[in-house]
Amino acid sequence: MTQSPAKITAILTPHPGKAADLEALLVAMAPHCRAEPGNLRWDVWRNQANPECYILDELYRDRDAVEAHRGTPHYQDYLARIPSLADRSAFVLEAVSVS
Repeated sequence: MTQSPAKITAILTPHPGKAADLEALLVAMAPHCRAEPGNLRWDVWRNQANPECYILDELYRDRDAVEAHRGTPHYQDYLARIPSLADRSAFVLEAVSVS
């Protein structure tokens, strides 16, 4: 059975004075994440209503690719650094069939 694509949406709100550091971390992550074999898309968005709020929009081939992503050195570095930079909510999503 073929797995369906997996999407991750993460919302990151920087701690006071940490917005520039957060943005630098996210921008630096992009080329590493996009180079992963199971990655289909990895984008950083900024909320127009709150420019210090960032949204990660990620798409992976399947759940196995998400697990591979979580094991990479760049993701582990991100996980270690993010608590000092921002509050983070992440959602791993699956598609709902709409006919």
